[in-house]
Amino acid sequence: MAEQQQPPPRREVVTGVPRGARRRPPAHAPARSEISEQTTLGATYVRALMRSQLRAGLGALAVLVLVLGLVPLGFLLPRAAAGPLVWVALGLGAYPVMWLIARWYVARAERNEADFTGLVADPADPGA
Repeated sequence: MAEQQQPPPRREVVTGVPRGARRRPPAHAPARSEISEQTTLGATYVRALMRSQLRAGLGALAVLVLVLGLVPLGFLLPRAAAGPLVWVALGLGAYPVMWLIARWYVARAERNEADFTGLVADPADPGA
C-alpha cells in the first residue's frame, strides 16, 4: 500500500485588535470624577492647584515690593545727587519692571493650570 501524502497543515490568519491596543478601564477613577464628586482626593487636587497659584502670586508680589519698594530710598539721597534721577526711575523704570513681573506671573499661572489639566485629564479621552 502506498502511503498517501498528507497535505501541509492549513495556516490560519487571526485578525482582530492587537492586545496592546485594547482599551482597558483605568485602574483608578479619573481625577476629573474625583473632583466632580467632591471626594477627599478631588479636594486635595483643587487645594494643590490653589496653593500653587497662591505661591506664584505671593512670589510676584514679593519681587514687586522688593524691587519697587527700594525706589523711595532714592528720595533720601541729597537733592544734588538724586536730581531728576528718582523721577525718571519712577516714571520710566517702574513700568517695565511691573510688566515683566506680570508677564512672569501669567506664564506661571498658565503653567500651573496646564499641569493641573494634565493631571485631571483622562488619558483614554481623545479630546484631552
